[in-house]
Amino acid sequence: MAEPIRTVVADDHYLVREGTRRLLETSGEVAVVGSVGNADELLDAVRRLGPDVVLTDIRMPGGEWRQGFEGIDAAHRIRAGHPEVGVVVLSQFSDALFAFELFKNGTEGFAYLLKDRVGDMDELLGAIRAVASGGSVIDPKVVEGLLARRDVRGQREDLTARERDVLREMAHGRSNSAIARALHLSISSVEKNVNAIFTKLGLENSGDVHRRVAAVLAYLGPDSS
Repeated sequence: MAEPIRTVVADDHYLVREGTRRLLETSGEVAVVGSVGNADELLDAVRRLGPDVVLTDIRMPGGEWRQGFEGIDAAHRIRAGHPEVGVVVLSQFSDALFAFELFKNGTEGFAYLLKDRVGDMDELLGAIRAVASGGSVIDPKVVEGLLARRDVRGQREDLTARERDVLREMAHGRSNSAIARALHLSISSVEKNVNAIFTKLGLENSGDVHRRVAAVLAYLGPDSS
């Protein structure tokens, strides 16, 4: 049996922290080794406890941190000083600008999820597993919003409905086999759709999960043409 993923939870609301901790520990896959209320305490906990993963709120008022981006800034500092630690940032904001801020220097080991994912243990545990192994995840709702925005602006190559479904799953950090299971497709069908997506977007195909997410972000980014 695999060792539990050692995790630190950071949120300025005590009840949210405790509720999240209990949910994670009931899964049997996660051991919450620390629970803190602000970004300064989070950095200290990472130094002292050496977790595999950090689960942090995007906003934790207090201290000398950039207001409204405390969790994101802490995530960058954690990855810079402890590259072996994965970070899942939870946010109530579906505005993709927050996701781009998190991923601006690279996607490896980062996940951006909306807070309502806390109630979906499969989604949350999937993100924790992904960042623990160096992968990355972006919430499908954020990707959907970006796709809709680009549709309105007329800046998207035509993707079929199926290709859009596959693109959302790719952005969620899933491998081809996982996408096949999620969408009830054969692996060969998924591979065909993935190749078509990359061809239409003019992006190099890659089997590397976090690079696939990076490619999606590069295409959907605010500065892309």
